[in-house]
Amino acid sequence: MFKSFFPDSRWFWLSVVVWASFCIFGWHSFSLTLGELLGLNLTNNEPVIGIGHFLTDAFSLFYFYFSLSLALFALFWYQIRPNPWLSWSILGSGLILFSTYFSVQVSVAINNWRRPFFDAVQNALTPESTVTSKQLYGLLIQFAEIAFIAIVLFVMTRFFVSHFIFRWRTAMNDFYVSKWSKVRGIEGASQRVQEDTMRFASIMEELGVSMVEAVMTLFAFLPVLWELSKYVSELPIIGQIASPLFYASIAWSIFGTLLLAIVGINLPGLEFKNQRVEAAYRKELVYGEDNTERAQPITLAELFTNVRKNYFKLYFHYMYFNVARSMYIQADNIFVYVLLVPTIVAGKITFGILQQILTAFSQVSESFQYLVKSWYKIVEMLSVYKRLNAFEAAIQDEDYSATAVD
Repeated sequence: MFKSFFPDSRWFWLSVVVWASFCIFGWHSFSLTLGELLGLNLTNNEPVIGIGHFLTDAFSLFYFYFSLSLALFALFWYQIRPNPWLSWSILGSGLILFSTYFSVQVSVAINNWRRPFFDAVQNALTPESTVTSKQLYGLLIQFAEIAFIAIVLFVMTRFFVSHFIFRWRTAMNDFYVSKWSKVRGIEGASQRVQEDTMRFASIMEELGVSMVEAVMTLFAFLPVLWELSKYVSELPIIGQIASPLFYASIAWSIFGTLLLAIVGINLPGLEFKNQRVEAAYRKELVYGEDNTERAQPITLAELFTNVRKNYFKLYFHYMYFNVARSMYIQADNIFVYVLLVPTIVAGKITFGILQQILTAFSQVSESFQYLVKSWYKIVEMLSVYKRLNAFEAAIQDEDYSATAVD
């Protein structure tokens, strides 16, 4: 699944972690020094409203630093372990990371825009308003500029990711087909090569991009939420604590993730078992097409009974899982408002700051709730992974019967 596309080395993923950690450490430790050497101004911490957010010296330095880091890492693996898919697997992954980071920065730019716009709206609605139409139109034009970038970036990223994932599927397909003479006798081999590689690729497209986006969003919005917490002095029941919004969002998101993980713990196994009983029923029907002694009514009734039992178990477990998931999601819609009631009543924030807090809190919460939002796809991915893993075990002459979908 992975070695066919990424470098075939047990050290590759460790090298990804080590190099990424080294680059992150280097950025936080020496970016100011590097910026000074390049003659860039990195001391201005005031947010830039509009398209200029992406054209600051800090962004220019990051573009250079990221490109150099990715190029050095790719060059290393080109020399160590050449692979026909290296350009797609390493450089393609890097481009997706950068594009996802940039899209998250689009969200940050829109959040920076919210304060001046909604404060201007609040001011315009008062009798003593000094806000002009020109000011509001100017802010709306700035939003349109950011939105245009967001649309173009989204479309181009999805287009590239689709090609990236299909190349990954092609690499898996080529590997399995090269072993076809060895695995053709395995039950369901054709389904593993065609259907499961297709499903693996499509699920990875959805889960992979959303996971990277969730991590990037955390890195971008946690500092924003930390900064906005200075406007909120206390929380209901708890009272005064340092950076209340920051800690509340983390605690609430972890609670939701653990809740859904515990409630849905049985689902991956049931989904995997469901594939097994479906495969057994399908296999008997296929044999019955050419052999009149197979697919007898009694045998089919027994196999279909197994299918029915497993589906009924799935329905039951999904029922209480959906109850817990829906209740949490509905509570999440008003949770931040509950936290802000004392602050709103005391009149300590403006409408613009309120909008920034709501956006930042939701971004952080949704990032932490990646498992909550993606649980169905994760369950499906685990099921596909188990089947392909069992298939690859057979290729390596390992015990296939213990885990196979037969």
